[in-house]
Amino acid sequence: MNGLSSFRGYPTVSGRPARLFSGLTVTAALALGMTGVGTATANADSVMDSVRLGADPVGVAVSPDGTRAYVATVDNDSVSVIDTATNDLIGTIPVGAGPLDVAVSADGKWMYVTTRDNSMSVIETATNAVADPVAVGVGAYGLAVAPDGTKVYVANVDEDSVSVIDTATREAVDIGGVGDGPIDVAVSPDGSEVYVANTVDDSVSVIDTATNAVLTTVSVGAEPRGIAVTPDGSHVYVTNSSGGSVSVIDTATNEAVAIDAVGDNLIGVAVTPDGSRVYVTAFNDDSVRVIDTATNTVIETLMVGDGPEAVAVSEDGSRAYVTNNNDATLSVVAIDSGKCTGSLCFGS
Repeated sequence: MNGLSSFRGYPTVSGRPARLFSGLTVTAALALGMTGVGTATANADSVMDSVRLGADPVGVAVSPDGTRAYVATVDNDSVSVIDTATNDLIGTIPVGAGPLDVAVSADGKWMYVTTRDNSMSVIETATNAVADPVAVGVGAYGLAVAPDGTKVYVANVDEDSVSVIDTATREAVDIGGVGDGPIDVAVSPDGSEVYVANTVDDSVSVIDTATNAVLTTVSVGAEPRGIAVTPDGSHVYVTNSSGGSVSVIDTATNEAVAIDAVGDNLIGVAVTPDGSRVYVTAFNDDSVRVIDTATNTVIETLMVGDGPEAVAVSEDGSRAYVTNNNDATLSVVAIDSGKCTGSLCFGS
């Protein structure tokens, strides 16, 4: 046991009970009536819409073609499906008890969902058909799919292990020797390494995917929660929920530096496809902080819903999707293309 029992009693998030309020609390101004890619946007990121989900949202993923956003809604034991063209909730997919995180394969054909019953649900996206669940480790939480789609990696926070699932056979093996309280995982773009955020011992484990061996351990900030790799594989960004910092790991040296004073109770993290920006959710601030990767400074703050948790960016880099756990909404962020010179611009 590693002392995370109070932390793992979801829906408590780092000591703050989830869903304190039921009303919508999005405070950012809406962006000029936008309804889809290519419409007029302000020369800055803007919260363009809010989708009411009706249950505690946790993890979020976007399909590779950008047409769907998928949200793990823990209280409904289901995955919510959002049409990104209209930002409408168009359906729910029943899965195991208490879904927590969701990931989609690079070809868009399969979706994987971790649940609180120590299993991973497998969904065929063309039909939304759910296959038999795959048993993984105790306290399954964050997951990531290998770029070639052959493996899924699941962080087991109660067991101090990472489950590796062969997507062809749907059989799992566990990797031990990671840090205390592994809660999230990310795979390098070339698939050679897996990075594991260990929330109890303030570290990131680096796993060699060829051997499933832990290569090294990198010290980061207090209570790391989310982890993401830049598209070129050169850096790993880690949110530290205590202390409000983001750790940046240079993958060539496995040395970390800190970006301090980012926000209060940082959880989710995502990198844009061009690697220029990192989006970080600040749960207690009801905001998303935008980091410029060239300078590793916060360049923008977006007010979203109550208790933002996870964030995902579409593959074309035009939208970010943020789950707001406390008010059961999904914020849709229009990402500035960076090509505007005046007060308005017209899509990428």
